[in-house]
Amino acid sequence: QVQLVESGGGSVQAGGSLRLSCAASGRSFSTYNMGWFRQAPGKEREFVVAINWSGSRTYYADSVKGRFTVSRDNAKNTVYLQMNSLKAEDTAVYYCAARKSIGNIIVEPSKALLYDYWGQGTQVTVSS
Repeated sequence: QVQLVESGGGSVQAGGSLRLSCAASGRSFSTYNMGWFRQAPGKEREFVVAINWSGSRTYYADSVKGRFTVSRDNAKNTVYLQMNSLKAEDTAVYYCAARKSIGNIIVEPSKALLYDYWGQGTQVTVSS
């Protein structure tokens, strides 16, 4: 079992930055691939970014490439999402998710159904 707790959300003006954290409890965090998803009001949950167990491979949605950066610290059981140049359309509840790793490559990193554990989410609001 893995429990995930997101933090770092808040309100920011367009062009600003936020750093989200996702702390994992339980053993073997370093054997899990991690993902960030988001869900805006009235919209489906969408993929943001994924990072493999070692941090050597990352996958980004086109909408956040060049603005968001994912990283992880396995010693601290934490994955981070640095969000820069935020836009109003980034407003959403952000969720982190975990799935067991198989090798270094994440197969279908954007597929939410393949993630086994989810956090409760943290709200990000960007005002224009």
